Amino acid sequence: MRVGVGTPNQTKIPPLELPRYGAERLCGIRCIATQLKSEIPKKVDLTAMAIQRLDALVILTVTESGFEKRGGGATGFVKETYLAHLIPVTAAENSEQNAWHVSLPQSLDMLTKQDFLDLVVGLEAEFSQEFIAQQVEVDADRVLIVGLMTQDLTEADFENGLAEIARLVETAGGEVLQTMRQKRSQPHPQTVVGAGKVQEIALTVQTIGANLVVFDRDLSPAQVRNLEAQIGMRIVDRTEVILDIFAQRAQSRAGKLQVELAQLEYMLPRLTGRGEAMSRLGGGIGTRGPGETKLETERRTISRRITRLQQEVNQLQAHRSRMRQRRQKQDVPTIALVGYTNAGKSTLLNILTNADVYTADQLFATLDPTTRRLPIMDAETGDRKSILLTDTVGFIHELPPPLVDAFRATLEEVTEADALLHLVDLSHPAWQSQIRSVMSILSEMPVTPGPILLALNKIDCVDGETLALAREECPQAVFISASQRLGLDNLRQKMLQLIEYAFT
Repeated sequence: MRVGVGTPNQTKIPPLELPRYGAERLCGIRCIATQLKSEIPKKVDLTAMAIQRLDALVILTVTESGFEKRGGGATGFVKETYLAHLIPVTAAENSEQNAWHVSLPQSLDMLTKQDFLDLVVGLEAEFSQEFIAQQVEVDADRVLIVGLMTQDLTEADFENGLAEIARLVETAGGEVLQTMRQKRSQPHPQTVVGAGKVQEIALTVQTIGANLVVFDRDLSPAQVRNLEAQIGMRIVDRTEVILDIFAQRAQSRAGKLQVELAQLEYMLPRLTGRGEAMSRLGGGIGTRGPGETKLETERRTISRRITRLQQEVNQLQAHRSRMRQRRQKQDVPTIALVGYTNAGKSTLLNILTNADVYTADQLFATLDPTTRRLPIMDAETGDRKSILLTDTVGFIHELPPPLVDAFRATLEEVTEADALLHLVDLSHPAWQSQIRSVMSILSEMPVTPGPILLALNKIDCVDGETLALAREECPQAVFISASQRLGLDNLRQKMLQLIEYAFT
């Protein structure tokens, strides 16, 4: 047992450096603090106690005057005491309930009769039962989402971003327990959110039983380290969630190859701070004296692996280039299906070409490009023509740079196509923003894509007002419902016109 003297904030120890740390354990430290006013412990001290999971917090109210010391000088005495400790808060209870219990004011004599060991043992038994219940209840990550609204974001864009990160977390297999928000003119350079919000996050994590904190934006390696040190919980940013989804979805060797490359490129600058063992020299024969630290060794290993994967991606790129050249020699025009993730591209490909591509109401349900032949009867001439239709990986707002780099072989299907069919989920509340996001990504392609046909999908799921607004804003678009097979004949004819325009 250790005793800290001072306020919990003054004696604060980073959660990961505490003697014991875990959802079912107290940390093994008891804190004794003093105060001059006769008042219950302040919330800031109780919050610090909860974040550190202190065994107990004792507040001594000391009088300003008291007995005379020999040789002069006055000293006070303990007028009353308060004993505070944590209590389990079950998920079924109100999340606003305090995670602690504070005793009524009592004398110092009463406090000394408290069996602290018995108190701690009893509390840990209750925490352990609650922890096991949570583990049995759900086997997935229990996630707290944190969103930051800066001055460059509108309220609608911010809320849409939060809804998207929640959907990404659920797609990755996590369970969203709660979402926290903060408004700041710009992110805090060290912790993204303010110091008070970091404390609130740490307390909320304890209260709701979360085991993962996800931010709605990308974080720097230093920000992740600072947040993990103060919150004592694994911190994940938006890119890492997307990478995890890609790792689960990749089926082909090419997809797995590119996902691994993206993950390693993301991990490399984040190796520092993964624990003291990463920065120490290895032990044993042949490792003493000057030499590489474990951190340097792992960084070198990952760099070599990245180089090898990039070579394999280049080979994949060359292979797909040869396949495209072979198709071009056959004089068969190609159209690439592009659009925001979950817009219905794979569903449309399946219905138009009788393909058997996996579809689901999920973000990034398919990663690997699929090309199928689409025969179309020209309504004016009656001639039968063929088009190659390619399904591509879905786009997303602010597509993480590691994914753009790693999936360049896949995205080349977009730049090398004769034309693009841009599919939009009209039923999504942010469909206009999604159009802008896709067009922004296309504008950053190294090769300018061909002509684009806009197709607004899922018209069966929208009201008349939305449909009217879409017709006004996108008069040249084709309106369809892939799942209900609405407007597909018109879409086929528009695709023929698109190809004719591309070759004029």
